[in-house]
Amino acid sequence: MNELRYASDLDLYLFGEGRHQMGWEFLGAHFGEFQGESAVHFGVWAPAARSVSVIGDFNGWDYRYGYMSPQGSSGVWEYVSKQCRPGDVYKFSIETASGDRIEKADPYALWTEAPPKTGSRVIDTLEFQWTDHDWMQNRPGWIGDSPVSIYEVHLGSFMHGRNEQSYLYAVDELVRYVKELGFTHVELMPINEHPFGGSWGYQGTSYFSPSARWGTPPEFANLVNAFHNEGIGVILDWVPGHFATDAHGLFRFDGSALYEHLDEIQGIHPDWGSAIFNFERKEVRSFLLSSAHFWISRYHIDALRVDAVASMIYLDYSRSNWIPNTYGGRENLGAISLLQEVNTMVPLLSKGAATFAEESTAFPKVTQSVDIGGLGFGFKWNMGWMHDTLEYFSFDPIYRKYHHDLITFGLLYAFSENFVLPLSHDEVVHQKGSLYAKMFGDEWQRFAHLRSLYAWMWAYPGKKLLFMGSESGQQYEWRDEVRPDLGSSELGQKLKRLVSDLNLLYRDTPQLYLGDHRPDGFSWAIVDDRDSNTFAFSRKVPHFDAVLLCVANFSLADRYDYEVPVERVGTWTEVLNTDSEYYGGSGKGNFGSVKTSVAAPSVIYGGKLVLPVTLPALSVVYLLSPSTEE
Repeated sequence: MNELRYASDLDLYLFGEGRHQMGWEFLGAHFGEFQGESAVHFGVWAPAARSVSVIGDFNGWDYRYGYMSPQGSSGVWEYVSKQCRPGDVYKFSIETASGDRIEKADPYALWTEAPPKTGSRVIDTLEFQWTDHDWMQNRPGWIGDSPVSIYEVHLGSFMHGRNEQSYLYAVDELVRYVKELGFTHVELMPINEHPFGGSWGYQGTSYFSPSARWGTPPEFANLVNAFHNEGIGVILDWVPGHFATDAHGLFRFDGSALYEHLDEIQGIHPDWGSAIFNFERKEVRSFLLSSAHFWISRYHIDALRVDAVASMIYLDYSRSNWIPNTYGGRENLGAISLLQEVNTMVPLLSKGAATFAEESTAFPKVTQSVDIGGLGFGFKWNMGWMHDTLEYFSFDPIYRKYHHDLITFGLLYAFSENFVLPLSHDEVVHQKGSLYAKMFGDEWQRFAHLRSLYAWMWAYPGKKLLFMGSESGQQYEWRDEVRPDLGSSELGQKLKRLVSDLNLLYRDTPQLYLGDHRPDGFSWAIVDDRDSNTFAFSRKVPHFDAVLLCVANFSLADRYDYEVPVERVGTWTEVLNTDSEYYGGSGKGNFGSVKTSVAAPSVIYGGKLVLPVTLPALSVVYLLSPSTEE
């Protein structure tokens, strides 16, 4: 049993300086031994309070029996209870400067009651039974210049109707499903405790506790452990930009604007009605640094995907009224420096740990080093690619020649950041329709479009992300209270088969992932045939002799002997054809291979080496070159 202690002078100093990365070790509730007896130590930051008491199951919820002691001028209050035990529910009763009493959940709670209840709970220990040592030691092979294909999941929806203990049952069902699909990573939408399920976790009240609506902390740790033991990394959505304003949470925590700005222009988000963290306040920075550290170090999370970065780094984000920074600019300097600190810290905590930015603007150097003025993220979501590509696929192919640049424009900036190509939950909610609904045509054509979209995406430079249900062409818009369609139709099952094969081919083909963020691994072969809605590009990397050619026909017409210029003579192997009957297509193709020929003099590629490829309508074909030794 751990020996309990009060906060040290060093703890209080680092916390007050905004540099404490492990604040949960002296704040919150901790069970252990104190003066030879079992006890629980409580700590809370409430500098504007007249007094603070711990109330809970162990003292009849009477504030008179749990008065806490202030620690100098730090604003930290502490108390040790020899009556409290693991499992007990508690809160802090805070006497505000005006003399009112308010009851608050613990900001550093490691366990909570399941909503709609709002109490914090004492946990015995965070020493979980990990068996993922090999994964943790070898993790650098999964992040960086390596295959990264991500399956994005809302756990409550995926497990809807299965069991309330979703962490426990997801060990079998979700882990098995993600492994069958062949994804390298799973991304969990926020699982930190949040009062309103409809916020999907993006408006939280706890930054250290996995939601009790799906199970216990040990069960969540076991889920992460199970993913790792199957060779699947876990990315966790983390929301340091804003938080819920529910009365029991962080908002006006000690009667003052403690975690947020007092001024509503800076302190309340106009779109979501949530409270914005005061990134300049040092104790708030310690809180957020500690939260990031906590998930990486205590729950073995492989990466944090930081939500809504643009709303953090711009003071005028979605505002007509805003307050400039000290230099008169629109950048939120406190938020920027905090993100730089987090992104510097995370890779140092555990081998291969990383951060992802969901950032929707052209803010420079998002994934470049802090040393040269960058934000320091490992990856950035490529929102421009996503919007342009989905818009192109929504058009009738007859008119696509007028929107040809929607496909080609992205390569002008594709290597400016370390990009992830996201087809995420954001694109299939709030009356935007499912990916299936966004595609042009009848049912067969929509599925053909999805097949070609996914094959195009998996060959395109950048890591991959697909939201649950999209792998099977779910036809209805996602709703968090409904389980996703995981393949109820024959075409949906065949589309899912394609996604699985794409992941397998992707992991086994270095040309598709090495050099993702360098322009020398990509070259256009066909870029200007707008009348045919046809594109072709090659992926190649040093040390791997073969070239992977991706050819796309986004028109409704089959094309035979379509000449694609190449530089390698011989027989090219057709390694993927989305029009295969196996995937729900019409079964047209190249019978497994294509031989090079020389273009006729009258053709635009006259005298050049070409591949005369059969391109079925609405299809993408992958061809692998012979080696130079053949």
